[in-house]
Amino acid sequence: MEDKIVTGLANDGHIRIMCISSTQMVQEAKDRHDLWPTASAALGRLMSVSALMGAQLKNEEEVISVRVDGDGELGLMRVDAAKTGAVRGFVMNPHVMLMNDQKHLDVGKAVGKGTLSVSRNYGLKNEFTSSIELVSGEIGEDFAMYFTQSEQLPSVVSVGVLVNKDGNIDAAGALLIQMMPGHTESDIDMAEYVVEHLKPISQMIVEGMTPEMIVSSLFNETELLSQSAVEFKCHCNHDKMRETLKTLTVHDLEELMHEDEGATLECQYCNTHYHFDKNDLMEIIQEKKHVEDSQA
Repeated sequence: MEDKIVTGLANDGHIRIMCISSTQMVQEAKDRHDLWPTASAALGRLMSVSALMGAQLKNEEEVISVRVDGDGELGLMRVDAAKTGAVRGFVMNPHVMLMNDQKHLDVGKAVGKGTLSVSRNYGLKNEFTSSIELVSGEIGEDFAMYFTQSEQLPSVVSVGVLVNKDGNIDAAGALLIQMMPGHTESDIDMAEYVVEHLKPISQMIVEGMTPEMIVSSLFNETELLSQSAVEFKCHCNHDKMRETLKTLTVHDLEELMHEDEGATLECQYCNTHYHFDKNDLMEIIQEKKHVEDSQA
């Protein structure tokens, strides 16, 4: 099943449903970062919901950045998601494997207590950021609280990542059900009934249900509005890493050139490595000295 996001409206536009199948995206994150099962489940959930939020952005220049700062073994998790469907993310400690008493992956314990922060970059220098305290660390409940508190949209969020015995991803996805402005008590009652009888999202996906099928199956009359592709995609490149090196002092660059005979930078989001040899560093040093001389 291809990764995609599908959006629909039910109950005369009073209820918005968004669903993502993200199995391939989470598998790539697992492969790139060598994620252990609990880390795969945690980062996969975060990437899936962040992708849904990215799909809500107005234009392709906008980016949403989501941070989970917990005191559990995973440490910081961060995900960037764009309107284009490009999503990237990392977890500070990828080698986490925690199980609860029911022999399920214990994401809540691995995340711990802390904050969920969402920043929106509207193509301006300043970002708008809002934060809440984590409810459980399970990601779904935390985002439901975020939408309710920060965006005044009563919401239900179902997230799931099914990791097999080999550590690979059998199914991953997320489902968002939101009450839109003008909703009634009847709409709330209907949504609560749907949620009470909802299968886990990962189970529906592994059973072969597409996002279109899931969105269409929840309420009697649902209008499918849009669908879009989503993928793990990082926007790092050699030129951007070169700009990072240019922030170092001439002294530091000379040390790298003489002691290490070059420098290798790693993108935290995608684990891609960029190597700069002695000649590359010398070019950067000469550029910096030229700028310093012109400003003297």
